[in-house]
Amino acid sequence: MNFHTLSVSITPSSFLPCTHKTYLCSNINNESTRVNSPALSQLTTKKLCLFCGRRHFVQAATMATTLFPINPSSATNNNSDYADVINQFHPPKPDWYEEFYAWVMNSATESYEAEVAKYKSQVLSNLKGKALKILEVGIGTGPNLSYYATDSNVHVVGIDPNLKMEKYARSAAISAGLPLSNFEFYQAVGEAIPLSDASVDAVVGTLVLCSVKDVDLALKEVKRVLRPGGQYVFVEHVAAKDGTSLKFFQQLLDPLQQILADGCHLSRQTESRISKAGFSSVEFNTAFVSNASFINPHVYGIAYK
Repeated sequence: MNFHTLSVSITPSSFLPCTHKTYLCSNINNESTRVNSPALSQLTTKKLCLFCGRRHFVQAATMATTLFPINPSSATNNNSDYADVINQFHPPKPDWYEEFYAWVMNSATESYEAEVAKYKSQVLSNLKGKALKILEVGIGTGPNLSYYATDSNVHVVGIDPNLKMEKYARSAAISAGLPLSNFEFYQAVGEAIPLSDASVDAVVGTLVLCSVKDVDLALKEVKRVLRPGGQYVFVEHVAAKDGTSLKFFQQLLDPLQQILADGCHLSRQTESRISKAGFSSVEFNTAFVSNASFINPHVYGIAYK
């Protein structure tokens, strides 16, 4: 549930077809950097690999700067390569649904955000002064930006499979005081993050792992893009305890929830998956959010690579 995506010289060699199942993009020193995303490697080698630049090929050819060594979601001529990956993990929905869902997330979550603010503040404030390059997975409408993106020297990339979230996220960035030159939004999924290995200081994800198709793969991708010692800051809702009435209703309503809330699962034991994902250490607390009804309890914390 998304309550919530350097100087680079463009040369002809930057756009050569990919002949191996390892993806390359330019880093801040204009050197080739491997992007070993398992999901990206599943793409057939008959297609072109994803190129460095912004989301459109024409823009990439004229672009002077990007924030990260990035392999964006739709930088190919026909945008089909990464679109296949997105569709694999997040099947396309009608345009009206994605527009409506983005509007709801932007307009109808004030009471929820007000209640979880104290929990978000505890974990996200830890990034200030420690993380200058931050990726937010499932950025949605950008409600978290005000917690960690208020400094002008912070650079943020937000990814989300719903492109309709972008206008709201950009507005949130402006409201947080983040220069738009320091913010990038890409249509992408957590199971195939279009960034280079060890390219960010921190990854932020709130109410994301409930809706990804493959939790373990998404966590593997988070670890991949984090630099050594980097932080994964999370706030997630998880399954209630076995044998409780809340768990019974979560299991009963889970199929309907997935349809109505863009793939959100009510009964995932996400805290266990994070703990077993191979981070060097994981710290989290549990909270009950009264405004979230069956979407309880919540866990919030930090995992270190």
